Amino acid sequence: MSGRVEAVCVSGSDLLPLPDRRPNRSGIDKRPVTGRVAVGRLGLDGDVQVNRRYHGGEGQAVYAYAQEDADWWSAELGRELPAGRFGENLRTTGLDLTGAVLGERWRVGTTLLEVTDCRIPCANFERFWGVPRLVKRFTARGASGAYLRVLETGDVGAGDPVEVVHRPDHGITVGQVFRAYTTEKHRLPEIAPAVAHLPLRTRDKIAARIAARTAAGV
Repeated sequence: MSGRVEAVCVSGSDLLPLPDRRPNRSGIDKRPVTGRVAVGRLGLDGDVQVNRRYHGGEGQAVYAYAQEDADWWSAELGRELPAGRFGENLRTTGLDLTGAVLGERWRVGTTLLEVTDCRIPCANFERFWGVPRLVKRFTARGASGAYLRVLETGDVGAGDPVEVVHRPDHGITVGQVFRAYTTEKHRLPEIAPAVAHLPLRTRDKIAARIAARTAAGV
């Protein structure tokens, strides 16, 4: 399986002020950059994650969103959604990110990336777009994009092939994990075979939730 990087995006130092009852800032407003971008263990050179409690870290170092899913939203909302508008670092084509298997590995440029998790939309996402009920609509759609950890550092650039070089046998997809987290929580035990691939900061929490549901038989 293979796809392509359409754009590489970072937020840089220009953080987006978000209107609220108190000052609020976010690195969600990412923009395409030219040339090749260095990728370290914690993400792309020049990128920013403001709230490190919920964003970034080893298991959310890179975020990918598919052009095919962006096109769906463009038609749904009647507006252009250029690369970076979802807060993504990589805008891809040719890959079904909802169907990506947790733990599958991508060769992108000179890096090796591993799919770790789905993206759960937050209030900043809704305010950034200025679309009422966007979080609920995004959840209902279920095309969350994919978080990735960096197994081998290197660099990436627009036009790079994305080659899936390994896919685990468990078959648990980003879409299944997203549903288990959100609209189908009763299915949480089904994602147990993929827990080892989750970001370190959420792994124990999700494992505990799965154990509790399994013990309760729900």
